[in-house]
Amino acid sequence: MTADSSAEDLWFTEKHARSGSSFGLRVKERLHAEQTPFQSIEIYDTTDWGKLMVIDGCTMVSTRDNFLYHEMMSHPALFTHARAKRVVIIGGGDCGTLREVLKHEEVEHAVQVEIDERVTRLAEQYFPELCASNNDPRAELLFIDGIQYMAEQEPESIDVIIVDSTDPVGPAEGLFNAAFYASCFRALRPSGILVQQSESPLVHLDLIKAMRTSMRMADFQTVKTLLFPQPIYPTGWWSCTMARKRADLSDFRERGAATRQFDTRYYCVETHKAALALPPYMREAFGE
Repeated sequence: MTADSSAEDLWFTEKHARSGSSFGLRVKERLHAEQTPFQSIEIYDTTDWGKLMVIDGCTMVSTRDNFLYHEMMSHPALFTHARAKRVVIIGGGDCGTLREVLKHEEVEHAVQVEIDERVTRLAEQYFPELCASNNDPRAELLFIDGIQYMAEQEPESIDVIIVDSTDPVGPAEGLFNAAFYASCFRALRPSGILVQQSESPLVHLDLIKAMRTSMRMADFQTVKTLLFPQPIYPTGWWSCTMARKRADLSDFRERGAATRQFDTRYYCVETHKAALALPPYMREAFGE
């Protein structure tokens, strides 16, 4: 956290060397800081963005804009699947994705597998609105290694897998390779869908291309990258990549999305369609 010369305005600033940019939020105070066995976690109270969680110096979630990420990580996949009964979330310790998943009444069981329990306990304290579904009888919270968990799942036992991870370094590094995707492929039912956060389409295009290649190497038939805004992440533009075993990802249950019986703040039929529309430079990079 840095302060200007007047010592009146305090800011948390994340410098992103790869993009040659930085992003800052004005803060009132730092509420919490600790080093867990896996990573450092800080919580700030900001002047305009509510609470802010920072992991290893990187902005993770804020009260003001988290709905953009959590809704797009959840609803496109769940409205593409015909009827997802069992969902597994790898990571997602702030519980916002779990909350969105459990808005779907067809989901009978949602497992959140987070390696660092402290992320969830701090979310419960500082972001209680994100943890509103933690006590839902359909929810199961596990604090174990997600890579090992997926490797041990029964074949064709899961409908949707959502990899809501941090950047591909440290604990999350092993979630971005063909071996992990092969475990996911094996565990998914024939119509199953994998969705993974895939960083900024402006500065991480090589990573997205590598992810898509690795997913296809794991025998996923169809891969789609969806785009959406995310102000507190590098470049303010983010993505998730979906992969499906044996069916297309362009079509989704438009009527179901339009008549959904729950509120969303960003996701709707139109934003789903817009997210699927890639700009020419990305289509060229992906050979589409």
